Amino acid sequence: MKLNYKTLKLYFPIMLSIVLIGGILLGLSLDGNAPGNKTYVYNHPNKLNKVINYIEKNYVDPVSKENLQESAIPAMLKDMDPHSVYIPAKDLKDVNEPLQGNFEGIGIQFNMQNDTIVVISVISGGPSEMVGLQPGDRIVKVNDTVVAGKNMSTDKIVSMLKGEKGTEVDITVQRRSSSEPLHFTITRDEIPLYSVDVSYMLNPSTGYIKINRFSKTTHQEFTEAVQKLKQNSLEKVVIDLRGNSGGFLNAATSIADEFLKEGKLIVYTKGRNAPKQEIHASSRGVCQDLDVAVLVDEWSASASEILAGAIQDNDRGFVVGRRSFGKGLVQEQIKLSDGSALRLTVARYYTPTGRCIQKPYEDGRDQYYNDINERFKHGEFFNADSIEFADSLKYKTPKGDIVFGGGGIMPDYFVPVDTSYHSPFFSKVTNEGLIYNFAFKFADVHRSELNSFDDPNKIDQYLERNSIYNQFLDYVFDQGVSKDISGTGHSRKVINTRLKAYIARNIMDNEGFYPIIRKVDETLGRAVNLMEQGIKS
Repeated sequence: MKLNYKTLKLYFPIMLSIVLIGGILLGLSLDGNAPGNKTYVYNHPNKLNKVINYIEKNYVDPVSKENLQESAIPAMLKDMDPHSVYIPAKDLKDVNEPLQGNFEGIGIQFNMQNDTIVVISVISGGPSEMVGLQPGDRIVKVNDTVVAGKNMSTDKIVSMLKGEKGTEVDITVQRRSSSEPLHFTITRDEIPLYSVDVSYMLNPSTGYIKINRFSKTTHQEFTEAVQKLKQNSLEKVVIDLRGNSGGFLNAATSIADEFLKEGKLIVYTKGRNAPKQEIHASSRGVCQDLDVAVLVDEWSASASEILAGAIQDNDRGFVVGRRSFGKGLVQEQIKLSDGSALRLTVARYYTPTGRCIQKPYEDGRDQYYNDINERFKHGEFFNADSIEFADSLKYKTPKGDIVFGGGGIMPDYFVPVDTSYHSPFFSKVTNEGLIYNFAFKFADVHRSELNSFDDPNKIDQYLERNSIYNQFLDYVFDQGVSKDISGTGHSRKVINTRLKAYIARNIMDNEGFYPIIRKVDETLGRAVNLMEQGIKS
């Protein structure tokens, strides 16, 4: 069974954008400074300025000097590496927010359903929860603007709800339990952005921690998760970095520090004008007594690869999944006088065995961006034997294991993309978003009953008793899916599990989603099995 190439091709550019946004921030904290530092670069007379000034003064039509500069800087970076970028002033705050660990707003997650803004979850302790906003509420008006039925973009809605701390926004909502609209005045505040999606026990001795990015708060979130799990006899931990495009270097090295003995090398960086800088483990590690496995895939990049490489190269644990993205460049940020910023690659990073895992970019950005596509077409997602490394890219760990450089972290245990459940029916309901849409509608209608459960396993059992898959079939056939389409039985297990996981997410957020979806997670299952066999590295 072949994976749907058109579907993957559709999502590749989106995922690449996420990798680039996350990955370019890797080196920003090498000197302890976060984005928004006070380094400024002022213009000095030079050829470029002379040309811009001449054009502004003499061009046949009026031109903006600012626009000329905004075009010139990206053009200068175009032929450099893919991670050196210019960020206009208007975009800098939004780009930095995910890694700062917070933003200013009202504290909700929402989704658009039939041109209606529906509150999916309310952040605990946030301003919306404090005034009484609830999951399932339909937002019909923001201040004096009617938003229901207007088919607004997500960005437009976010811009209306976000704002500076201390400012107010008036929200009008429709609630199922109320015949009249409800009005709330919400005072915006700092809202935490969590980088640890979930942490829970997979079995009596093994814990699971999912990290979605490396931000200012990631190390603290991680250690708090470990301490919580240690209250449940934690002996082994699986760290899931799949889809994690990176972030702050010191967030990744601080987590690696928790596992390694004092003095062990975590990573080092060096560049043409950047002296070699080594980061070693301290004596503080709170995870030195734990066995560890790290999960990666083709979208794990940058800081994710630093953490995985430190664990692998020090023979401290093992890596499971598929070859990671291959981003081994370090950026430094300078803030320009108009509020914009330049992030320039100044060094490469190297794992403890001395390998640089940066994949080639000499053939230009288009080829660089297309690398994941090429990996897929060459069969790498399905067979580890399709991946070839030159002898010059082979390195040895202290124990003698072979590891590879030159293009991502190659896992110790390869797990291919699972296509065993694919069918015409699966492709149809997935491509049209019918699984998620049904899950949302079901959770919305049955919210009061589902809210009585405080355990995802209980939600799972409740949905199984209510034959959720059969209800889903009735729904999709009503939506026009042919009853003659093949695969309704072949794909049942995966679709049924996804339905239950999405419904649980609408009720319990990630604490509901991950414990259920793990039932069809082949990579996680492989890691747990290896740990149960006593394999440590």
